[in-house]
Amino acid sequence: MESKDALESSFSSEVAVKPKKVNFLEDSLRAEDNDKGDTSSRTKGARKPLTTFKGALLDVSPAEELSFGSAETEKRCLIILSNVTKNKVAFKVRTTAPEKYRVKPSSSFCEPGASVDIVVSLHGGSQASPQDRFLVMAAEMDNSLSQELAQFWKEVQKAKIMEHRLRCHVVESLKQTVSLLRDSTVETGSGEQQEFHTAALDDNIHFTSLMRVITCNARLEQKLNSCLWVQKVLIGLVLILVLLNLLCLRLLTSSQQPS
Repeated sequence: MESKDALESSFSSEVAVKPKKVNFLEDSLRAEDNDKGDTSSRTKGARKPLTTFKGALLDVSPAEELSFGSAETEKRCLIILSNVTKNKVAFKVRTTAPEKYRVKPSSSFCEPGASVDIVVSLHGGSQASPQDRFLVMAAEMDNSLSQELAQFWKEVQKAKIMEHRLRCHVVESLKQTVSLLRDSTVETGSGEQQEFHTAALDDNIHFTSLMRVITCNARLEQKLNSCLWVQKVLIGLVLILVLLNLLCLRLLTSSQQPS
């Protein structure tokens, strides 16, 4: 009993069932009569599952996730349970966010070889979240016994309970997708503009450095030309002095010779 309470404590508690002095067979017949009239209206507009999980007691569709969107037509999903045994199978559906979802029916049974449609719908302003989870619990019943579902779930052994978990998937609308694409385009454009400005700034820095190098080279060239000119002038003066010295020596030599 404690293990069963621990199992159900991870999900929301079941809606309180008023005690009835009616056996299980009468309840099932009454539920069938009520469901015949409103099954089509409940399932109308609900998202149909495309995948199936093959379980020991029930086949569960969809297999892994319920898809919800922001549009009004995307706020209802359908869970289809198919009995693959030769006995009745009791089931109940739990959710980690009972304040956001309405599950109808949340607890009932499925005849051998039959299927049950369960509609999961979002409450009026609620939004689905990927963190939301659903738990489908099923247990085989003895056809020879008649008992209420609440009493059955209290007495059933945990080892005989089949469990299957479903996660929630949020479908983005076309407007949201376009908006995201637009935002990504703007961000990409801003990034490209920033890269362009950065490249232009780098080019300006390189150009400025190049101009400085060219200016320095021009100044050095001017100084070198000036030095070469001064060097040429000095060489000319030295040559003149050498010639003058030679001339003086010649004159001295010629004056000292006897006539």
